[in-house]
Amino acid sequence: MAVLISATSFAQTNQVAKGINYIETQTYTEQENAEILKLYEKLRVADVSDGMDMVGLPNTGLVDPAIHPDWVDHANFSHIIRGIAVTARYVPTQRPDRPQPGEDFAAWEGHFYSTYSNEAFAAAIQKGSVVVLDDVEDKDIGSIGSNNILSWVKAGAVGVITDASSRDTDEIALQKVPIYLRKKGRGIRPGRNELESVNRPVVIGGVMVCPGDVVVADGDGVVVVPRKVAKQVAEFAQKILDNDKAGRLQLYKSLGMPLDNTVK
Repeated sequence: MAVLISATSFAQTNQVAKGINYIETQTYTEQENAEILKLYEKLRVADVSDGMDMVGLPNTGLVDPAIHPDWVDHANFSHIIRGIAVTARYVPTQRPDRPQPGEDFAAWEGHFYSTYSNEAFAAAIQKGSVVVLDDVEDKDIGSIGSNNILSWVKAGAVGVITDASSRDTDEIALQKVPIYLRKKGRGIRPGRNELESVNRPVVIGGVMVCPGDVVVADGDGVVVVPRKVAKQVAEFAQKILDNDKAGRLQLYKSLGMPLDNTVK
């Protein structure tokens, strides 16, 4: 029996077949981002996590602790990230993983970088951005290195979060660029991954990260705050931090410990 398909349903089917994004990407001005980040200036991951509980989002935004800081500065806490997410997703490539016989490797590599595995997300980086890369964790890929990470910092990024890997980690630590990752990497991107999307929702350590979300990362791990509740979470978290500092300040004094910036 023939099945009749209306013109409307045919158009809908055709649209679905071409691909649909069901979650809208929100955009914010640099001023709007700065105003939100001001509220997170001193907040710790623990404070923000508690704030998430208090707005009714317990166990939401807590990234798998396997995503960890690659280096930690216990003197100045320069490994801490407080930023606004700029997201990108890399997927395993189905393209050839090496040049054709007789093809120049450098030319093939450059073409792959510029055409398939580029860094288009860099155009979205503003002051206070944190680059969030959903990458191919199962392959040995160093999508991030000491060179390109500095270019993102130059554009305004305060750090990088990835569910995969980075190479050049010794140099990145020396450069003091905060990076949170799953593991070390070595390989280059060509022949291994390609860019699927920019500033769309990604998943990092079991947590959805949307562009514009607030990301806080320190020695305790990474927490992601949905933008729609970011102000409310920060207000609760600040009260938690203030109470904690006041209590520890008295303990420092009673123990004769020199005051540091965590209690001042």
